[in-house]
Amino acid sequence: MGIRILKPITPGTRYYSVETFDEVTTDKPYKPLLKPLKKSGGRNNTGKITSRHRGGGHKRRYRVIDFKRNKIDMPATVLTIEYDPNRSARIALIKYEDGVVTYILAPNKLKVGDTIISSPDAEFKDGNALPLNKIPVGLFIHNIEMKPGKGGQLARSAGVFAQLVAVDGKNAQVKLPSGEVRNVPSVCYATLGAVSNHDHQKVSEGKAGRNIWRGIKPQTRGMAMNPIDHPMGGGEGKTKSGGGRKHPRSPWGQLAKGFKTRKSNKASDKDIIRRRKTK
Repeated sequence: MGIRILKPITPGTRYYSVETFDEVTTDKPYKPLLKPLKKSGGRNNTGKITSRHRGGGHKRRYRVIDFKRNKIDMPATVLTIEYDPNRSARIALIKYEDGVVTYILAPNKLKVGDTIISSPDAEFKDGNALPLNKIPVGLFIHNIEMKPGKGGQLARSAGVFAQLVAVDGKNAQVKLPSGEVRNVPSVCYATLGAVSNHDHQKVSEGKAGRNIWRGIKPQTRGMAMNPIDHPMGGGEGKTKSGGGRKHPRSPWGQLAKGFKTRKSNKASDKDIIRRRKTK
């Protein structure tokens, strides 16, 4: 894993950088685990745009990922480390002893030929999956289940990891990448180690067209619009009203900075021990 900076021979490559893909071992995905991926363009079933700034993008096929790791006590061998266009992390193609082939999120430092296993008695090695009550406190983990058997939902993007803080009976305390500490059932499975491709956030897009390839359309500033199009639009210059600029808000008037949008009676509040934003 590394970053390659392009020579500035054109305006688009002046600030352009790409990943080196050193850890990727093949450019041909495993066809039985591919599915078509339909694009919505941000539109609902009536054709109206409900999510703005989506559209275009390169055609992709979805890689079916095994987030559950539910083949217990059965070793698997890593066949390839692959690029996945649908996520920031790398994925690994593994083959179990019974011949089943699946994709999993590739942990950092996982290599072709390594053997991994999902078991309560597994070795404490990156790539192995264990219940939280079997993992020593302090180890880095990822792909953490929130409900037993549902599959990993937490800490799945490139380079991230969570940390097991404590295990107390039926609950385990996990510190998430955001800094939030929350209770998770201690029988839930998690994978040891950090997620691969930790250099992902260091990539500089370099040009606007690169976001178009990902299906992200350009966004016009609200202050550049007319008053009929946006609450922050209109006026000569940047002074809006009241002797100063209006607070940033969405086209529908929702405040954009500091206004809490989380429901006050959400069911998962009881599981959060420490918020990600603490004073």
